[in-house]
Amino acid sequence: MKRTAELTFDGKTLELPTVVGSEGEVGIDIATLRSGTGCITLDPGYGNTGSCESAITFIDGEKGILRYRGYDIAELAERSTFIETAYLLIYGDLPTRPQLAEFSEMLTENQMLHESMRHHFEGFPASAHPMAILSAMINAASSYHPNLIHKREERFPFHAARLISQVRTIAAFSHRKAHGLPVTYPKSTLKYTANFLHMMFSMPGEDADLKPEVVRALDTIFLLHADHEQNCSTSTVRMVASSRANLFASASAGVCALWGPLHGGANQAVLEMLQQIHDEGDDGSKFLAAVKDKTTDRRLMGFGHRVYKNFDPRALIIKEQCDKVLAQLHQSDPLLDIAKKLEEIALHDDYFISRKLYPNVDFYSGIIMRAIGIPLDMFTVMFAIGRMPGWIANFKEVMEDPTSRISRPRQIYTGPTQRNYVPVEERA
Repeated sequence: MKRTAELTFDGKTLELPTVVGSEGEVGIDIATLRSGTGCITLDPGYGNTGSCESAITFIDGEKGILRYRGYDIAELAERSTFIETAYLLIYGDLPTRPQLAEFSEMLTENQMLHESMRHHFEGFPASAHPMAILSAMINAASSYHPNLIHKREERFPFHAARLISQVRTIAAFSHRKAHGLPVTYPKSTLKYTANFLHMMFSMPGEDADLKPEVVRALDTIFLLHADHEQNCSTSTVRMVASSRANLFASASAGVCALWGPLHGGANQAVLEMLQQIHDEGDDGSKFLAAVKDKTTDRRLMGFGHRVYKNFDPRALIIKEQCDKVLAQLHQSDPLLDIAKKLEEIALHDDYFISRKLYPNVDFYSGIIMRAIGIPLDMFTVMFAIGRMPGWIANFKEVMEDPTSRISRPRQIYTGPTQRNYVPVEERA
């Protein structure tokens, strides 16, 4: 029997259908609410609102579950790669060997930027934030391919591969620009993540030392960030896509949403916290005591998660990579020592355990990126590179949905009621 919900308002009862997801979650369909009652819902932050039906990612925050297209994140992190997972997210299934080879070839063919785009990079000041450059250059790149707008469905695989490939090229170029370094072009012989590190850190006549543990760790960071259901940036991509904007414009909007410190800036906030603790001459013990003291305004960054009420499943995976990278690099870094101290105390302190304040993916990914030499202002850019397949998959889902309509939320107006215009000389 189909389950329904009843809503009664002013003595009038409206029967609302329900939608049941493949994992059993239930949504109440309120599409007829306004026409049936004259009312709308109010849900600031959309914490209780399902904006769409999607077959891409499943999250159970209570149980700490994250699955891409039905595959558990731990299994993908152990056995897959970022590029294979990107294909899975976009096209729905793991690729066959020929499909993966074709996809990889398309990435290689499209990794170079149009040479004229170098002039765009030169227009930014040296102080420009890499996220500002990334969003602007993704939009600029679209102008070199007018078929983004015409024949978009026919050319989608090409544009998807081009965006995934070029986002890392743009990111690496922006890093080199900010530090006054000559541009390093991609190498066709290197795989995706190794190629990015090559563009970031190689010098003229001298290639970067691409340690396998470092490449694998960054590839895992990209994979773990590849999608995360209807978060702020993904919802932004879907909303822009609903207007039938092109893929690059929609992704550029996603970058802008991700830039916010409450979203993509979380791993950067972790390192800023660690730096503050170090500057105060603390090993982390005093800081955690202050966090537990309600009279202070100290906040513990990189612990807990809005969605996960248990351990962030991505944190368990990235912690292992973090330990391997630190062991391989043999680095002596006071901030990393403080991070280890915070982790040790928080995982054994009843205050943090009872509040489910476990280290999340941002805590460990920030530590890894610092260890391998990625600058702090590039942390959110790393997030954007990883999240690109998820944005593309959601864009594709919007475009292929025959019932898709332009997103247009309502509001509850709280301003003045009707007023009459008063000439300026008569105003008090």
